[in-house]
Amino acid sequence: MKQQILNKIKAYDTIILHRHGRPDPDAYGSQCGLAEIIMASFPSKKVYRVGQPEESLAFLSDLDEIDDSIYQEALVIVLDTANAPRIDDDRFNLGKELIKIDHHPNNDVYGDIVWVDTNASSTSEMICEFQAEFADELQMTATAARLLFTGIVGDTGRFMFPNTTSRTFSYVSTLASYDFDRSAIFNTMYKKDIRVLRFSGYVLQHFKLSEAGVIYLKITPDLLEQFAISSDEAAMLVNSVAQVEGVKVWAFFVEEPERIRVRIRSKAITINEIAAKYNGGGHNLASGATVYSWAEADCLIADLEAVCQ
Repeated sequence: MKQQILNKIKAYDTIILHRHGRPDPDAYGSQCGLAEIIMASFPSKKVYRVGQPEESLAFLSDLDEIDDSIYQEALVIVLDTANAPRIDDDRFNLGKELIKIDHHPNNDVYGDIVWVDTNASSTSEMICEFQAEFADELQMTATAARLLFTGIVGDTGRFMFPNTTSRTFSYVSTLASYDFDRSAIFNTMYKKDIRVLRFSGYVLQHFKLSEAGVIYLKITPDLLEQFAISSDEAAMLVNSVAQVEGVKVWAFFVEEPERIRVRIRSKAITINEIAAKYNGGGHNLASGATVYSWAEADCLIADLEAVCQ
């Protein structure tokens, strides 16, 4: 599969890289890291990174705005996106051929070539593997290494999550040999605005912990307005309760105008099947879902409690 992907990259003069909406560091890292590798290895190719920018990740890379006509004879590569509806920028289907590279369960099979590795810590790790396998033809750069390092750090929770393997550390060791400021990455990724920090105090005082070991918090628009934070900023605090003694599974419910977004995390219990039941999915221990009423949210909480028992 990797050889097929390399052959396609060689065959096209124009390559457009997509990733999922509401991007995290791995989405940015794998998308822009692969773009940097392709540009360094094949300077004559036109390589574009598209999607809505995320302000908190703007320090990683600039993105491109392109016309629809550029897709006509282009190879499109979608990274770190399990489900086609989550792909940022609907024009991904306008290209001549489509490749999917991802580490989430392959429940939505799209693309002419599909490379999915659920054993990888991140899609950024997969790009490291791709480059290493064809090191004679694909050039790693300090810029690419910085992007891929950031993606791996994000999806492994600074190497604390169980998806971190000896293979992960091997690739990180190689990336760290390139000249970029790792301290600056950590300082930028994990800095908190004072508004978010104050809201995290509210989170720690008001979460609910059930006897089954389920922590949950319901976040309403009034609460977001009170602390002057966005729904994304609130949802990003989901792991702030991960170290509570006795917790097995934790979930944040963030109410938006037309839905309630749910972030679910677990220490050991598989949760992605429950997430799939509620319009979502993801990894065994880290998933997302969507519900459309607080009554439905309570049903999801009940399902989490049942699996914990």
